Amino acid sequence: MSNINTSSGLSHPAINLSPLPDIHIRGAGIAGLCTALSFARRDAKILISELRPSLAGHASWYAGGMLAPYCERESAEEVIERRGVSSIDWWDKVEEGLVSHHGTLVVAPPRDQADLTRFSRMTNGHKLVDESEIRELEPDLNSTFRQGLFYASEAHMDPRIALETLLSKVKELGGDIRFSCDQSMLGQCDLELDCRGMSAPLPERRGVRGEMLLLHAPEVSLTRTVRLLHPRIPLYIVPRDNHHFMVGATMIESKHDGAITARSMMEFLNAAYAVVPAFGEAEIIETGVGVRPAFPDNLPKMHFDEKNRTLSINGYYRHGYALGPLLAEAAANWALDNVQDADFPVTSLSYLSEPAEKVRQ
Repeated sequence: MSNINTSSGLSHPAINLSPLPDIHIRGAGIAGLCTALSFARRDAKILISELRPSLAGHASWYAGGMLAPYCERESAEEVIERRGVSSIDWWDKVEEGLVSHHGTLVVAPPRDQADLTRFSRMTNGHKLVDESEIRELEPDLNSTFRQGLFYASEAHMDPRIALETLLSKVKELGGDIRFSCDQSMLGQCDLELDCRGMSAPLPERRGVRGEMLLLHAPEVSLTRTVRLLHPRIPLYIVPRDNHHFMVGATMIESKHDGAITARSMMEFLNAAYAVVPAFGEAEIIETGVGVRPAFPDNLPKMHFDEKNRTLSINGYYRHGYALGPLLAEAAANWALDNVQDADFPVTSLSYLSEPAEKVRQ
C-alpha cells in the first residue's frame, strides 16, 4: 500500500501550465469525464485512460442520475444545496434534452407521516401536496399516499446516456480515450488528473456500497423521480426511457463490490411495489452494485501532488452528478487561471513511493 502524507507546508498550491496544455486523466467515471470536458472546452489536449474495457461498471454507471440539491440537503452539508443547483444548468448546456425537468415527488406511508414532516423541515424548495395533487402528478402511485412534498426545480437524467454524451463531447473537441489501460503518463503530460475513485490511493477515503435494480414495467408510467421515506430502507425510483425504472439505493459502509444481497433485493421490490402496485408485474432487467468513494465529511476533495504534477479529484460519495461539474470547473480554473474555488479549494498532498502503474489488459 502506498505511503501518503498530507502536506501542511503548502495549503493552497499553484501550477503554471503552458498554453494548450497536454492533460492526462485517469478514470472515465463522472469525475474524469466532467473534468475532461471542462479542460477540453478551454483548448487543452485531453487523453483519458480507463482501466475498464468500456464506460460500464463504474459506480457512476449504476447511479440514479438525480439532480436533487434540495432533497439531498436532508442528510448533506449546506454546500450541496447551494452549489448543486447550478449543476443543473451545466448539464443543460452539455446537450439539449439530456436533463428531464419534472421535479421530485417525496411520499411516505400514512403511518410514517412524521418522516415527511421531518423531511420538510430539513429541506427547502418544496410544496406540500395533497392526495389529489399527488394523483395529478403521478396517477400510477398507490392511492394510500395522502400527502407529499413536490420539489419542482429538481431534475433527473439517465447517467449512462450522460456519461456517453460527455465522452462524445470530449472527442468532438479533439480528446481521446484508451480503454483497458491505467498507465500513468507522468513526464509525458503537463498535468495528470487522478479521477479513479476507489482505485486511487488516498488517506481517509472509504467505500460506500450502493445497490440498485433496473425494472421494465410497460404498464407503469412515471414522469419524475419518486422518493419513498421509510425508516428502514429509503427508496427512490427514477424513470428512464421506454418504461424502464432505476430503483435504488442502499448506502452500506463497505467497499465490497459483490452482487446485490437477497435482503436488499427483497426490500427494494417490496418498497417499489408499495409505491406503485403495478411494479408487481415488472421484469427485473438488471441488478448492479457500485462502491462510491467518500471522505469523512462526505464531501469531495481536490489534492495536488506538486512533485508528480498530479491533481486528485475524489470523494464524491452520492453527489457525483450534482457536484462533478462544479469540481471540474474548479479544477480547470485552478490549473489554467490559478483561481481557487472557495468551497472546494485545491490543497497539497504528497504521494510517497507509489509504485509505478502498468498497463493492464
